[in-house]
Amino acid sequence: MEEKNLADLQTLVSLCKRRGFIYQSSEIYGGLNSCWDYGPLGAQFKMNVKQAWWKAMTRRPDVVGLDAAILMHPTVWKASGHVDGFSDPLVDCLDCKNRFREDTAEKNKESKTICPKCGSLNLTEPRNFNLMFETNMGAVKDESSVVYLRPETAQGIFVNFLNVQTSMRKKIPFGIAQIGKSFRNEITPGNFTFRTREFEQMEMQYFIKPGTDEESFEKWKSIRWDFYKNIGLRLDKLRYKEHGLGEIAHYAKAAFDVEYEFPIGWQELEGIHNRTNFDLTQHQEFSNKKLEYFDEAAKEKYLPYVIETAVGCDRLCLALLCDSYREEVTTLDNGKVDTRVVLKLQPQFAPNKVAILPLSKKAPLQELAGQVFETLIKDLEVEYDEAGSIGKRYRRQDEIGTPFCITIDFDSLEDKAVTIRHRDTMKQERIPLEKIEMYVKQQLESF
Repeated sequence: MEEKNLADLQTLVSLCKRRGFIYQSSEIYGGLNSCWDYGPLGAQFKMNVKQAWWKAMTRRPDVVGLDAAILMHPTVWKASGHVDGFSDPLVDCLDCKNRFREDTAEKNKESKTICPKCGSLNLTEPRNFNLMFETNMGAVKDESSVVYLRPETAQGIFVNFLNVQTSMRKKIPFGIAQIGKSFRNEITPGNFTFRTREFEQMEMQYFIKPGTDEESFEKWKSIRWDFYKNIGLRLDKLRYKEHGLGEIAHYAKAAFDVEYEFPIGWQELEGIHNRTNFDLTQHQEFSNKKLEYFDEAAKEKYLPYVIETAVGCDRLCLALLCDSYREEVTTLDNGKVDTRVVLKLQPQFAPNKVAILPLSKKAPLQELAGQVFETLIKDLEVEYDEAGSIGKRYRRQDEIGTPFCITIDFDSLEDKAVTIRHRDTMKQERIPLEKIEMYVKQQLESF
């Protein structure tokens, strides 16, 4: 048997639509560029990914959670620098009318920008295009009603720093974690769910005493690397990349990206930044509210430094799908080639943990299968499937990453046992009915 990894994103796009993971948004109307809907299996899969991150972040004594509003006071974005500085330089090709980012386009030998679509040099002068989505709040649509869809979740944490610290009686160092939607009017989105205009972020801001930032930065780099190792991503597909002088954000003292090797190449999965006290300083200045932390033991006040870990939830979902995709190619005795497609997801991420597959639609088997389903559904994500041949049902569950299939046949009515098939090995075991729940849970824990 030969095992192949994912060769291109289009193969995954096809699987995701076929099996109910991800659909093109508004597809019946021709779709909306770079917007995607998570289907029944995708919604559960994404929820599992978020839960894994949330547990890793908040099941520790020094990190608490937050869910800030998407709409915020517009001055928040003035203070953060997004109103004035969050933009891309755009140019238009006067020949083919293509609009593109100047900073990502190729240059000729005279360092002139080349249109990536037609190769023309007949371009407009670059102009800045703000990436924030703008809308209006209230009945009257004028300048005073302008608000923005947040381009990041971090600012909701910074403006709530003192609220959280005081109400939760937290001493520095401590962190605030948040999962939420963000919006960026990107000009060059694409590559499936890798870069979209509406996306979900999983961010944590860790507040520390100035002077301890370098040590804390290295600590969180190590913690976050261990997270990716623990969730099963292949380590040879992961690397750290440090931001150079021309890449580092204006607010950062140091920055590293966790990169994953997608079929489209090495791309950012998570950013880890030393944001210093830039954000709290800005919000203190623009709001005229003191945001300093008082250290009771040392009898001193200071604006904390911040170590940020920011993960794109959609990108992590995409990385897990790419990483787990396998094609197992076997040449049969008759010379034909059989290809089994399987998502070898860790059980914690699999949208279904178990599939119940009665061998027949006849009443006695359906009744027994229903009893097994009701027993397992209390604690696990379980699918009941009685349509099609058992072979085709196995292959469907392989494609969606279900760790275990339980087949109920006519012998089950006599011997009170079922056949449990393992996804990765295709090994089958006969297990007594009364031991199914314990067996499955033990297997999932030891996976």
